[in-house]
Amino acid sequence: MTEPLEYYAGQSAISDPGHHAYAFEGLPADVPGLCEVVQGLLVHPFWAPVYGWTIAKEREEDLQLRLVSLTLRRILELDDQPLTAPRSPETRFVGNCRDYTVLLCSMLRHQGVPARARCGFGGYFLPGKFEDHWVAEYWNTPEERWQLVDAQLDARQREVLRLDFDACDVPRDLFLVAGQAWQMCRTGEADPEAFGLTALNEHGLWWVRDNLVRDVAALNKVELLPWDSWGLAQGPGYVNTEGESALLDRVAELSQQPAAFAELRSTYEESDNIRVPATIRSQGSGGGRLVEIPVGAV
Repeated sequence: MTEPLEYYAGQSAISDPGHHAYAFEGLPADVPGLCEVVQGLLVHPFWAPVYGWTIAKEREEDLQLRLVSLTLRRILELDDQPLTAPRSPETRFVGNCRDYTVLLCSMLRHQGVPARARCGFGGYFLPGKFEDHWVAEYWNTPEERWQLVDAQLDARQREVLRLDFDACDVPRDLFLVAGQAWQMCRTGEADPEAFGLTALNEHGLWWVRDNLVRDVAALNKVELLPWDSWGLAQGPGYVNTEGESALLDRVAELSQQPAAFAELRSTYEESDNIRVPATIRSQGSGGGRLVEIPVGAV
């Protein structure tokens, strides 16, 4: 089996820039510099008003693109300047935290840096809440550790949120990977109702479960959209069996142990209700439609 750092230094079928790899040439070689580039290319729909822009309904279709190659094509359609040139908000790609994360991972992997997307919950958006969120994680070679990076948090967002931590080294008690959130809720250390998405008034253990399934998929380099459903990621109406909960307990543990890479990979491949199938159901635009996942991603 491929070694973990080698595995995460390679592109996934989703993060591969494809024909637009040329656009990554000349990018900064440091993580803060890459985050600035990403922030100049994307705008989160929840944050657009802060930048003085109201997003037209048709522009929200950007959010349905899963592949970085298509994201880059769209970015360059909107503004064909080099990626290092910051765009005005109205000519940026409309993306959410997952898009910031996967684009940064793509850039890092292009430079040979091991990187992966993590799905979980941020504790720095609303007091007392852990909000549905994605961040990147890259291998800090000098310090020999995986380091969390929130590429979405530009200077304006940090000012509004009054944040005092380094967004390129997010403390692990402020961003909880979904496996840790699952364990805390299962043991009673945390209230499941503190986890979810306040903008939709949705919280609960089902949201933690769904994000755990998405995080495990992302650790296997299948970085899907936050509203894609398959297996045990089925939304609030699905109730786990005891056996399914035990499986979730196991992958929650494995997802937090770098040394358990091989077991996490094999468990994912052997679990039909965790592994991403060739066709999933997306709850995004249009709601409940079937989507085929690109060959090579599953």
